[in-house]
Amino acid sequence: MVFKRMLGAFGVGAPSVDTVLSTPRTRPGGTLEGEVRLKGGDFDAEIEHITLGLVARVEIEHGDGEGAGLSEFGSMRVSGPFTLRKGEERTVDFRIPVPWETPISEIAGGPLRGMAVGVRTELAIAKAVDKGDLDMVAVEPLPSQLRILESFLQLGFAFKSADLEAGHLRGVRQELPFYQEIEFYPTGQYAGRVGEIEVTFVADPAGLEVVLEADKRTGRYSSSDAIGRFHVSHEDALRTDWAGELGRWLDGLSQYGGGHHGGHHGGHHGHHDEHHGHHGGPGMGMVVAAGAAGVVGGLVAGEVVEEVVEEFFEGGDW
Repeated sequence: MVFKRMLGAFGVGAPSVDTVLSTPRTRPGGTLEGEVRLKGGDFDAEIEHITLGLVARVEIEHGDGEGAGLSEFGSMRVSGPFTLRKGEERTVDFRIPVPWETPISEIAGGPLRGMAVGVRTELAIAKAVDKGDLDMVAVEPLPSQLRILESFLQLGFAFKSADLEAGHLRGVRQELPFYQEIEFYPTGQYAGRVGEIEVTFVADPAGLEVVLEADKRTGRYSSSDAIGRFHVSHEDALRTDWAGELGRWLDGLSQYGGGHHGGHHGGHHGHHDEHHGHHGGPGMGMVVAAGAAGVVGGLVAGEVVEEVVEEFFEGGDW
């Protein structure tokens, strides 16, 4: 038995863990449900706790370059201490909240290029190597977010990529330590008139803070990028003619050099700083709006999400 305990300290013959999601798709402000399935190893194990964490691939600027790493933006302990007997099978049910600022990773069943969001399970074992599991999660847009994204396709823009940037947007109430940028480039009437557009959503139960940044490298901009910022409730977002509103803003950019905003837009807005925050709270998501399939051709990635997972999520003993 002493020899087995020694092996157990190195992870040999230790318990195994497998997390199964009953809701592999969710939305900002929603929930994730499932169960953690445990199987005892070659000896009784004292389990200290089981903790689930929401993680995402985040771009981090350092020095003159930029790298990528995992950022945990929410966690919940789903079990306290107990003894898992040799060979015992046990399940632990869970229901964890998804922060309202959780980034979008899938639209209409297809992954967004560059995005990877998952649930990491930690099984803490006393006097032994901790075990774990990692499962991908598809985060679909709220109907309010989807309406705005669709409008860019209607205006002749095409989806380029999406990523998460570490830091905080200046002047925006933000709880997560990163923000998402969804980037479009013009292919239709705005090609050559405006540059690439980055869209950032900061959601809460009441509505959306939306920040638009137009790339100054193309088009007739001043010395800084053109910024549009506005707040809209989820209900108003579904009633707004976004193609018309955003079209007027874009026309103003190409005509006046970046200072013109439509009826829903505020004034100029600074970009991000490196003030880091904490993870957000729970809430119930909204049912996806009809017509989501209409964005598949423009927003969904050509690459499969598993390729992203292999590079950034695997290779470690979680």
